[in-house]
Amino acid sequence: MMKTAAGEARIFEDAEALARNAAEWLCALALASDRQFAICCSGGSTPKRLYEVLAEPATALRFPWKRVHWFWGDERFVPHDHPDSNYRMVFDALFSRVAVPERNIHAVPTAGLSPGQAAAAYERTLQEFYGAATLSPARPLFDVTLLGIGEDGHTASLFPGHPALEEQTRWALAVIGAKAEARITLTYPALDSSRDAVFLVTGKGKREPVARARSGDRALPAARIRPVGRLHWFIDRAAASEP
Repeated sequence: MMKTAAGEARIFEDAEALARNAAEWLCALALASDRQFAICCSGGSTPKRLYEVLAEPATALRFPWKRVHWFWGDERFVPHDHPDSNYRMVFDALFSRVAVPERNIHAVPTAGLSPGQAAAAYERTLQEFYGAATLSPARPLFDVTLLGIGEDGHTASLFPGHPALEEQTRWALAVIGAKAEARITLTYPALDSSRDAVFLVTGKGKREPVARARSGDRALPAARIRPVGRLHWFIDRAAASEP
């Protein structure tokens, strides 16, 4: 059966309820695993609140930090201490507040490299963690991939009309020209190599792109996400097209 962009949708009353339910969902998946567990992080305000909830004692005391590894779906090509850095956002919201082993944090390198070199270096990091240079659908790279969707339908740093949308071999690419700053993004092969991929979406400004993506409008990069495992949409009521 052909996979679609619709996936499973869960609608929450507001952004806070979404973040708390997503944190509990993520914690339960990690606890249910008996091996190392890989999470691909997303930037943005909605995931930020999820990370903050994970750091609260009620969740943090149960979470298996020692065997969870953290990666990024995309990163702005700025220093890690820059206000626009996705790494910094996750560090401030989560890693600075819990006992995460430093060796388990796999940030996109941005210092002393060109964007292309940074993308190649991150691809090598992913391949070393995975233990192979070719992805197998039977053995996903990530256990959970956290995703967002922009009002233009982009996800990670995969933007409408950009050549990166057609990449089928590389795991990570430099994205130049789509935004003011260069970015590093994982490609569809890497993002789709996940047991569970979840879009976290809040706000009425996302209502149209969510509806279009879930209907399969391939003009929107988010609509092209096809994980080898399960696809979920966690949406607050403002972003949902359903009443």
